[in-house]
Amino acid sequence: MQSPADILKDIWTSAGGEAAVVERVRLSGEEPQIPSSFRVAAAAQASVAAAGLAAAEIWKLRAGEAQDVIVDMRHAVVECRSERYLRVDDKPPPPAWDAIAGIYKAGDGRFVRCHTNFPHHRDAVCKVLGCEAEREKVQAALMQWKGEDFETAAHAAGGVVALMRSYDEWMALPQARALAELPLVSIEKIGEASPKPWPKGDRPLAGLRVLDLSRVIAGPVAGRTLAVHGADVLLVSGPELPAIPWLTIDTGRGKLTTFIELKSDAGRKQLRALLAEADIFSQGYRPRSLATLGFAPEDAARINPGIVYVTLSAYGHAGPWAERRGFDSLAQTATGFNHAEGQAAEVEGPKELPAQMLDHATGYLMAFGAMMAKARQAREGGSWHVRVSLAQTGRWLWNLGRLADGLKTPDLTGAAIHPAFIKTMPSGFGTLKAVSHSAMLSKTPADWLRPAMPLGSHPPEWPSLS
Repeated sequence: MQSPADILKDIWTSAGGEAAVVERVRLSGEEPQIPSSFRVAAAAQASVAAAGLAAAEIWKLRAGEAQDVIVDMRHAVVECRSERYLRVDDKPPPPAWDAIAGIYKAGDGRFVRCHTNFPHHRDAVCKVLGCEAEREKVQAALMQWKGEDFETAAHAAGGVVALMRSYDEWMALPQARALAELPLVSIEKIGEASPKPWPKGDRPLAGLRVLDLSRVIAGPVAGRTLAVHGADVLLVSGPELPAIPWLTIDTGRGKLTTFIELKSDAGRKQLRALLAEADIFSQGYRPRSLATLGFAPEDAARINPGIVYVTLSAYGHAGPWAERRGFDSLAQTATGFNHAEGQAAEVEGPKELPAQMLDHATGYLMAFGAMMAKARQAREGGSWHVRVSLAQTGRWLWNLGRLADGLKTPDLTGAAIHPAFIKTMPSGFGTLKAVSHSAMLSKTPADWLRPAMPLGSHPPEWPSLS
């Protein structure tokens, strides 16, 4: 079984980094940290460390100064559950799930998971089933369906559901075979451009401008990670788009936030103007949805030669599920994690991982890929496309191996967390007690310089480069 240091080295070298650089990272702590048969703590530590090391290497490129990176495993695990530990004016988070979200049994005895936190996804499930949005009525209606047929019909109707599969069932699908041909983080050159010089600044990403078009966890965590190293991150949302308020607060630290109506000509003009002055364009919308509005990777490279375009998807950019919507909980269900964890716990039916680990790890890998591509752009020019997916992160996590007694580990409650992991800070929502960043850089400490603010709090413009 690989050590966390070896896992980090594999991530680093797979994206073109030099293996010797990894020796500047110190990883502390032991597995397991939270109850799981999977190596979620090692995955948390390695993905956070990869992003931290990329920031440190960019600082070396900019300032000629090497620095150490330290990541404590427990701190990294806590950060990969940051939404659980957030307090606003000392209040804990509200219930995380919509009333009809979760696991059901279909008529053929198979389990299916429905994700209904957004109203249009809930409406799609109820439309397919022909029932009201009440848990008992959803369950009764599902008894008339085979699990896989419901999964297919719900996706066709714009819903997001997943049939619980075993790992062997998942691996037999063409989608799993397509993922097996892809790297964990794909970094590809998509256009010609001159190298862009690094701006002046006293932090690794100071002066870099990041457009963040993402929601929920993975994409927003990527933006939050770029912000913690000094980037100007502008979160672009729409006044009509549904959001999950608690996640918006937790992942909004360090960011500016604006509203742009992308379905209007004026809104698309605003976004093009912002894109023309950006360094990184990070997006996690349903596959092809931004392309139809004129913001595909190739469009971005024409608008701004030298752009680093980052794409997050649920199931990867190749294979028959490439355009399928999805979230962490669904990817866990579809790809074998819930089945395997349930079997390890000796329970009937699915058991979730003890963190939205596919989301959080993918967010750090997204930020890592963005920084690695930006470093290449500064060195050799070009426009670049970085691609990650929840399912591919899942494939990586699965291949890290299993822990025989991992499920016997006590869970980490808020009371068990070291006070140093929590930072008190002001925000536009009240006083936050929130998880600090777990990658410690010796010369350029990671910190968020902007408070989390309600969506749409700022104008659609970049701050001046001072």
